Amino acid sequence: MGSRILQEDEEKIVVEITISQNSNFLEFEEQLQVRLSEAGRTVTERALADFDADGSPFFVGNTKFTAKRKRVAKKYEPPFGAVRVERFAYQSSGGGRTHIPLEHNARIIGNATPRLAKLVSSKYSHSNASVVQEDLRETLHRDVSRCFIQDLSALVAECIGEKSPRWGDGGDEPSPAEVATVAIGLDGTSLLFCDDGYRQAMVGTISFYDAAGERLHTHYVAAAPEYGRKTFLDDMDREIARIKQTHPHARYVGISDGAADFRPWLEKHTTTQILDFWHLAEHLGEAAGVIFKKVSEREACMEDRCHRLKHEHGAAKRLIKEIEGIHAEGTHPPSDIETLASLLGYMTRNLDRTNYASYRKSHLPIGSGVTEAACKTVVKQRMRGSGMKWKHSGAATVLRLRSKRLTKGAWEAFWARVGLVGL
Repeated sequence: MGSRILQEDEEKIVVEITISQNSNFLEFEEQLQVRLSEAGRTVTERALADFDADGSPFFVGNTKFTAKRKRVAKKYEPPFGAVRVERFAYQSSGGGRTHIPLEHNARIIGNATPRLAKLVSSKYSHSNASVVQEDLRETLHRDVSRCFIQDLSALVAECIGEKSPRWGDGGDEPSPAEVATVAIGLDGTSLLFCDDGYRQAMVGTISFYDAAGERLHTHYVAAAPEYGRKTFLDDMDREIARIKQTHPHARYVGISDGAADFRPWLEKHTTTQILDFWHLAEHLGEAAGVIFKKVSEREACMEDRCHRLKHEHGAAKRLIKEIEGIHAEGTHPPSDIETLASLLGYMTRNLDRTNYASYRKSHLPIGSGVTEAACKTVVKQRMRGSGMKWKHSGAATVLRLRSKRLTKGAWEAFWARVGLVGL
């Protein structure tokens, strides 16, 4: 061994590491990593033992737990390599689940220490298991299986799902005094599944804005495809309820495209509904292509109408009348008439959500770009790689990890709570 404990007491452990001199500094660094890992294993074995109970009976409520006769050795996985530690296992007189004080006190997840669980699940949230496997081999000299990485990450994701609603890990959310508006948006993006083909995963954003309309922070929620979207909407409901408790005086705004399926849900949570401006502009562009054949005229039309929509009250209603007049002329081919009719229907159905001049005056966001960007950053960047296919459980794990990881400050807040109160 290149390391040994020189001294230990209740306050510290002193470790000696021996490293051979080497003219090749790369080899010296490799040897240093090996010795540090050896020291880590040595200290971890000793430190874990301090988290065990002493074998005396204890009570949980009115239930008495008694230790088995002898300590039993078990393998644990810290970042430095596997260690074996003898610890007591407890059980009540009525049988049932075995209680391991060491694992509870040291915050063991599966058989991994919290630090390794945090490292592995963080890396897995960004890369597939094979990449994480190679990364651990290069950085920590750890050889672990792909299954270990996936299973440990799934345990962490499960813990996030169970504990976060109670802990309220909002990350770096701004204070109530800073927030004037909270904007809520949701959208779907497709993933390829092993058995079901392409299915739609859901992404939600809850964004905080100051009085000048500057975005301060965004909380992400995502869920694997499911019929009815119950898990996703339940998660969103909980987060919104929590945020309304901490930010009761903010103005709550719902931003979405013209699809009607989520409008009732958004109306339940928000006082102001806004039609995503860029979706409207896209429909308007299609109509402009019908009305004006010259590109220059089409671009001038779009610039003028979009400017009016943003700056003139009642602009959307006047635009509807303008399109109605062109549609009534009946001088366009049937396909063009259909395009104009589609725009009219779209704008008429959503007229109450198109008062952009008023929204801008109040410094409210008018676009769903934050949510659309979340579909890319939370889902596509990790889960739409070449040849990737998913099972529901694997997709749910990655989306839960990425939602927590990409919400600024939420990942560290979660692990801080793990260290304090365990799982």
